[in-house]
Amino acid sequence: MPSYLNALGLLCALGRGQPAVAEGLFAGAAAGMRAEDGWVAGRRLTVGSVPGALPAMPTGCESAQSRNNQLLLAAALEIEPQIRAAIARYGASRVGVVIGTSTSGIHEASQNIARFVEDGALPADYRYAQQEMVAPAAFLADWLGLSGPTYCLSTACTSSARALLSAHRLLQQGLCDAVLCGGADSLCRLTLSGFAALEAVSAEPCTPFSVNRQGINIGEGAALFLMTREPSADASSPIALLGGGASSDAYHISAPQPEGLGAQQAMRSALAAAGLAAEQIDYLNLHGTATTHNDAMESLAVQALFPAGVPCSSTKPLSGHCLGAAGALEAAFCWLTLSAHNHDRRLPPHLWDGQADPQLPPLALVAPGARAERPPRYLMSNSFAFGGSNLSLILGTPS
Repeated sequence: MPSYLNALGLLCALGRGQPAVAEGLFAGAAAGMRAEDGWVAGRRLTVGSVPGALPAMPTGCESAQSRNNQLLLAAALEIEPQIRAAIARYGASRVGVVIGTSTSGIHEASQNIARFVEDGALPADYRYAQQEMVAPAAFLADWLGLSGPTYCLSTACTSSARALLSAHRLLQQGLCDAVLCGGADSLCRLTLSGFAALEAVSAEPCTPFSVNRQGINIGEGAALFLMTREPSADASSPIALLGGGASSDAYHISAPQPEGLGAQQAMRSALAAAGLAAEQIDYLNLHGTATTHNDAMESLAVQALFPAGVPCSSTKPLSGHCLGAAGALEAAFCWLTLSAHNHDRRLPPHLWDGQADPQLPPLALVAPGARAERPPRYLMSNSFAFGGSNLSLILGTPS
């Protein structure tokens, strides 16, 4: 059974809100990706940051202040009327919150710990709960007065894709009537320094599947869906999560299984859950990080599942890799592709240098300005993570 994605709030390096993000996405506008100093000592890195001021924490929620929660709040405010309507309809105990994140409030915690090292005491406003993984979901539930299931998932770069699949299960099992689900992650020095230590970040704009690829560009953002079992009454073309599949490589702490066997398993499970054949997928949003091992693995997996090819692209050159928020954000890009924002059948383009790696199977990468031959109906989005965590989601317009 499908679960309907009736409202979407989002922001990232492409912009804020559905119209701005859709415009930048389909135009292939990478203006939000900028080279910046200060994230890693002695290095200038390309990152995808959200520009401008973020909303202040609501009255009574000041202790939950973090950039991560402010990004999530900005996304939630875009769909607050729909959220409040769902609470009024179903009741606070029947609305759940499931969020994926990898940073939570660690940026603020790092600053406070630095103060402790310098001063010998933590700042008076330091709150340990600020950095807990559950903090984003707990903040939303407290602000909205919700008492349904509330939790966060942190499985690295599959976190928020798993949040959507988990929300789908809460609905299908009858534990909730509506779920706020998605993800948020913010730029912070700890994260970028960690990826730099792994030699996984690129100073230049990333080029997924290129022979010249040098690694990822980290980004930040948030995407928040209101998911229910029924389509919204005012939705002329409802968009739903039709199915998802997950697997675990159990291969290596950071490197993926080289042949992409776990990735294939996740994609096949998603197709089975949605009741679809691979040939019915109109577009695939690749995980496409521009790291050597991930791109090689994913290209093998895609070729195995789609031997005749499928239009596909990595959108990380446009938004940066938003880590725990990436899965929900890229599902949001699929949602926009299916929505009224895309009346002329455009597909998210793949921005790169055009220099294919001859050792990788060729993919049907979407060129800027390309349009689907028919109105897109079934879209797949891949997310892969450290520890061999694999997840694939299928969004579509149910018959």
